[in-house]
Amino acid sequence: MEKKELLKKIKLFVLDMDGTFYLGDRLLPDSLRFIERVQETGRKFIFFTNNTSKTPRMYIDKLAGMGLEIERSDIVTSGDVCIDYLRENHAGASVYLMGTAALKEEFARAGVLLVNRDLDCRDHAEDAFPRNDEGGNVDIGDNLTPDVVVCAFDTELTYEKLERACTFIRNGALFLATHEDINCPTEDGFIPDCGSMCAAIMLSTNVVPKYLGKPHSETVERILALTGAKREELAFIGDRLYTDVAAGVQNGAAGLLVLSGETKAADVAASAVKPDAVFSGLGEIADLL
Repeated sequence: MEKKELLKKIKLFVLDMDGTFYLGDRLLPDSLRFIERVQETGRKFIFFTNNTSKTPRMYIDKLAGMGLEIERSDIVTSGDVCIDYLRENHAGASVYLMGTAALKEEFARAGVLLVNRDLDCRDHAEDAFPRNDEGGNVDIGDNLTPDVVVCAFDTELTYEKLERACTFIRNGALFLATHEDINCPTEDGFIPDCGSMCAAIMLSTNVVPKYLGKPHSETVERILALTGAKREELAFIGDRLYTDVAAGVQNGAAGLLVLSGETKAADVAASAVKPDAVFSGLGEIADLL
């Protein structure tokens, strides 16, 4: 199918952020023009990022600084999907979250019972993570194991956090991961993402996590539930074949690859995941809408 014909049936674009809409603190060319064209043609967009090093509020503020004002309903993260999964499948479970302090606050506000064991945040833990009777953090003591370990993109990772995660999983805790991205693109190159951190844990424990976020079905189902969109009118746009594109093509939607981030044109031929279409960037898509 030609690109223009493919785009005609799309009513909702699910936009990646890192490497697709911006790179680090730099807005990528034609990103705002793409949004304008989507709105001019009566279509809709929603942002979805696997990057859990920041909260939705932080992303909203970042986009505002780049000239795009969005609402909370316009953005979903793999952290949101993980919170939903915990609520639906492990309600009331104690959770050790290997993530940033900002993400821990987000989980605590959502009522997830976080285990207060991180040495790096012990000084402010009482303020950031309420006790169990206030709907937040729970202290399980020194000799017990939490029900669940969640690995996220922890840009504040310490050896102590890694050791605890491995020990808890080895002792029987369920192993979840917010997403499986191996690298995160930045203006200076790539840095290790959640998938790389999970690889270290897997090597130590011989346990494979259940991954959430893109490309997994929980993400697509959340988008459909939030927007009321039809699966066949949905397109995931991103710079990664194994997450962004796969989220579409493996779940009955479209997967559109942009060559503005991690994936290069030469990578497509060798990949088991094939995009429905390949674009140089958001500007090319805008031109065809």
